[in-house]
Amino acid sequence: MPTYEYFCENCGYKFEKFHDMTAKPPRKCPKCGGVLKRVIGEGSGIIFKGSGFYETDYKNKSLGSRAHSL
Repeated sequence: MPTYEYFCENCGYKFEKFHDMTAKPPRKCPKCGGVLKRVIGEGSGIIFKGSGFYETDYKNKSLGSRAHSL
């Protein structure tokens, strides 16, 4: 499930909400009851997990030449 950012046009309150893509977005500010707008965020970076990636396998100096022979 994605995290969405919202901004209140009335009081300027910014917050994030974690909800399903098909869920109805919040319409009222939780602080003042004003109108909310969804903010287009930057997104997130790619995270490589598991074996087979440079960051997790070949960057490890303890593997030495063994990493190249795999």
